[in-house]
Amino acid sequence: MSAQTDGPYGPLIPMPELTPDALRAAVARIAPSRIPALTQHLFEATTNAQQTQSLAPLRAFVHSWAVFVAVERYPERAARLRELERIVDLGEQDPTAAMVEIRAIREAAEAEAGL
Repeated sequence: MSAQTDGPYGPLIPMPELTPDALRAAVARIAPSRIPALTQHLFEATTNAQQTQSLAPLRAFVHSWAVFVAVERYPERAARLRELERIVDLGEQDPTAAMVEIRAIREAAEAEAGL
C-alpha cells in the first residue's frame, strides 16, 4: 500500500498495490459486501484472458477495482459519487453537471491509483 492515512479527513486505508490480491484485501476492508462482485469479475477476467490469450481483461479488472478502491477509501467522495449517479439514473433533471462531476471524481481516482 502506498500512503498513510491523513487524519480524520484522510483516506480510510492507504492506496493498495494494483494486484488482484491487494485490491481484494482493500475491498474487504472498505466495502466487504462487494467481495462477491470482485471475485466474480476476477473469475470472468481470468477466463476471458485465457480464452483470448490477452492480458486486456485482467488490466480492465485491475483498472475497475483500483478506481473503486480509490473512490471508496474516502467516504465523502464515495457518497457524493453515489448521489451524482442517482441524479443521472433518475433522469429528473439535466444530468450534464452531474456527469461532469462524475468524470472529475473518476479521473482524480485514476490519477490517485496511478492509472
